[in-house]
Amino acid sequence: MSINRHHLYLCFGYPESTMKSIKDFIHLFVRFSDNHTNANFFWRSIAYTSLFSLFINLLMLAPPLYMLQVYDRVMSSRSQETLIFITLLLVWLFMTLGALEFVRSRILARTAFELEHSLAPHVFTAIHNNAVEHPEHANTQVLQDLATIRQFLSGNAPFAFFDIPWTPIYLLILFLFDPLFGWFAIAAASTLIILALLNEWSTSKQQRIAAESQQYASEMVSASLRNSEVILALGMQNNLLDRWKIEYEKSLEKHLAVTDRSGFFVGLSKTLRMLFQSLILGLGAYLAINNHITAGMMIAGSIIMGRALAPIDQSISAWKQFISARNGFQRLHLFLAQQQKTKQRMSLPPPEGDIEVKNVALIPPGGKNYSLKGVSFKLLAGETLAIIGPSAAGKSSLVRALLGLWPMLNGEVRLDNTEIQHWNREELGPHMGYLPQDIELFDGTIAENIARFGQVDHEKIIIAAQQAGVDIMIRQLADGYDTQIGMGGTVLSGGQRQRIGLARDLYGEPKLVILDEPNANLDEQGELALNRACQILKQQQTTLIIVSHRKNILSIVDKILVLDEGMLKLYGPKADVLKHLMNKVSSISATSERNTQETENNNRLAS
Repeated sequence: MSINRHHLYLCFGYPESTMKSIKDFIHLFVRFSDNHTNANFFWRSIAYTSLFSLFINLLMLAPPLYMLQVYDRVMSSRSQETLIFITLLLVWLFMTLGALEFVRSRILARTAFELEHSLAPHVFTAIHNNAVEHPEHANTQVLQDLATIRQFLSGNAPFAFFDIPWTPIYLLILFLFDPLFGWFAIAAASTLIILALLNEWSTSKQQRIAAESQQYASEMVSASLRNSEVILALGMQNNLLDRWKIEYEKSLEKHLAVTDRSGFFVGLSKTLRMLFQSLILGLGAYLAINNHITAGMMIAGSIIMGRALAPIDQSISAWKQFISARNGFQRLHLFLAQQQKTKQRMSLPPPEGDIEVKNVALIPPGGKNYSLKGVSFKLLAGETLAIIGPSAAGKSSLVRALLGLWPMLNGEVRLDNTEIQHWNREELGPHMGYLPQDIELFDGTIAENIARFGQVDHEKIIIAAQQAGVDIMIRQLADGYDTQIGMGGTVLSGGQRQRIGLARDLYGEPKLVILDEPNANLDEQGELALNRACQILKQQQTTLIIVSHRKNILSIVDKILVLDEGMLKLYGPKADVLKHLMNKVSSISATSERNTQETENNNRLAS
């Protein structure tokens, strides 16, 4: 009969899905390692751990061999010298065993650290890319999964997987003692392996469902925290609490079911292992009575079989941890597999700011309807453009297309005759400024936020703050530019965050600046500062694009683009577009007056 991989895995106590997960994880690590040094470190760690496991399992034979010598040699010879010698030897072997166990645990802990250290930057980048491309699925679950994998690998559970391959060696030794010993141990090991497989079959799916339910409940809390002020103001807290409790209690029930099932198999496994160790003593006594083995072999056989079954029993006890780590890995593997590999782009000269948009069509991530339909225009370096239109006209979608944040279904956006996606983002970023509608500042000082968390250049920071008209306001704070603003900049008002965000956009004299509703939270003083900043950008020959509903911002622009229902309605010099809009308004007013007059005349005739 041919032996396939499935049978080979089972003879070592491994389900095939377990081996596949381990193999896939190794492949994932090698694929995303920064260089071959990390991959080599991983393989060396596995080799060293396996080597230490070899010597540890050999040293595990010391206790049964000691008992064998005590019962069969010392007791019969009554030699105290022999007893002292083998006892001292046993103590030395146990000290060596303890040292090897310590070193093996340190190797695995450092391997787990290196795995997380190597993969974490790729996961971090993938999370941010995914949040841009699929904002409806933005979360940090995979980072938690990576931590779960690291915690599993650095714990005691993996030792069972390194010790199980030595179970056949212990079984062979029992066969050498007596075939009945060997067959009994095989029956005991097979029983525990069947329990392990039943544990896997009955808990793996439920554990995954429970983890997904818990993740959904956590995401509900995160969404509530982002809108906590609205929830409190509108008295929605208890209503949302009721919704969250439903999901949370579902998660608890599923976790409890998994714990109950896993606990049943763990308890049964421990009970059976102790029973088997007791029964093999009875079997050994029977064989010793019939002079098939010695009394020392009886005791040694019990200890050896206990050691043979221990890794299997330990793997069952750690099965819940393993399933959590494996499910986390599967989510991590699927998440990274779905991310497009970022290509290393060739370095290009700093941009001048020429923009060309050709027939752009776009559907927002997660949406079904077009937000842009065939938009085309050109903007020369140093020109200022205002994008206007009613709500839901596609203005913010156009901004994201210009920045290369959202993938386009058709068309292209070119910066200096190069498609925006072909620029190296890390090199292009310092030459661009972007102020979104929802201003996000990050945990750190005001200076660090203005400097974009790069190398802090105090002179450039102050220049950017002065240009944004926020320098005096910052200096009036208790710690000035060193003020810690906290996560999201919540210690600042909306207008202060917007003006500091504008200073961040002006940092380093960028060549392209895009402002999406920059005056939404500004008072009169803030609007004056914004106008001065825009004038400074024009003097620096910076290409400036402004999205706004307010008319006063139009005084500083060169061109106007009008969007409606995702389509470009008007584009050209400011004077021409405004004249066309005024004529259209006048025409609509005249038509409205004419219709009103006709209605009044009809009413007179009817009366």
